[in-house]
Amino acid sequence: MKFIDEAVITVKSGNGGNGIISFRREKNAPKGGPDGGDGGNGGSIFFQADKNLNTLVDYTFNKFISAENGKNGQKRKKSGKKGKDKILYVPIGTKIIDFYHNKIIIELKKHKQSFLFIQGGWHGLGNNRFKSPTNRTPKKRSLGKIGEKKTVKLELSLLADIGVVGLPNVGKSTFVKSVSSAKPKIGNYLFTTLIPSLGVFLTKSKKKIIIADIPGIISGASKGIGLGLNFLKHLEKCKILLHIIDLSIPNTQKIIQNILTVVKEIKKYNSILYKKPRLFVFNKSDLIQKKEISFKIKKIKEKIKITKKYYIISSITKYGIKTLSQDLSNLF
Repeated sequence: MKFIDEAVITVKSGNGGNGIISFRREKNAPKGGPDGGDGGNGGSIFFQADKNLNTLVDYTFNKFISAENGKNGQKRKKSGKKGKDKILYVPIGTKIIDFYHNKIIIELKKHKQSFLFIQGGWHGLGNNRFKSPTNRTPKKRSLGKIGEKKTVKLELSLLADIGVVGLPNVGKSTFVKSVSSAKPKIGNYLFTTLIPSLGVFLTKSKKKIIIADIPGIISGASKGIGLGLNFLKHLEKCKILLHIIDLSIPNTQKIIQNILTVVKEIKKYNSILYKKPRLFVFNKSDLIQKKEISFKIKKIKEKIKITKKYYIISSITKYGIKTLSQDLSNLF
């Protein structure tokens, strides 16, 4: 299924049914009183979060959605049938945003959380409602209210605990696969990851931790270059970021430059993401000698301030993965 994390749709609640004008005409009551029934209320528009969904693809082509109109009233004081409500199912973490004012109306964060977005149009009244001691045969009714129409933007933010960032082809997807149940596409070329990938791994206390891998961030991402910027918003709710770095690159200065590129682009994107706790994870240690690893790390620490513990791993051989996983488990 195609991953879509934004959609703009127009929704309309159902019109209320009209009341009717009717008089009883029966054999034993030829001049019977008014018996026009009320209309039915129009259907309402609801949004509901569903844990089984992970994309807004259903709203890519279906741009206009409406609830059912209420039915008109009937004779013998019978009310019209209420219009069916329309429930729009969205993934957990979906924000409903006023399209014209760019204001967040609500964010659905829990499975089956439901939100009444637009109330259906109120029903009209039949002439039976207008009888009085001074008006025994009212020829008056009221029409149902027209349903309300609104345009909204749906924006999905994946609810992950750990976010994985880095340049393309540094081994992010392989790492996520090695610690979780995710099965991301893996290949030795740029932008193998084209959409965010979620994985789950269990802590020592059997708590489920969600880890998210997004497309690689490249220089200029904050200006819209590459793919990573489009998905950085999915990391805004993460508690911690793992910055994956390819340690096998021969030129240490290039490694330093790569680290700074990612950090700079995250900072440009927004301060919330930049200020999140971030751990440096040096990957592909299986491709270089131990002495070279020590030399490179020393040079990197001379140029970049590493305040927290860093990790040296190999997602292929699983070197260092157990230690990193255990330390991550202790954070939750």
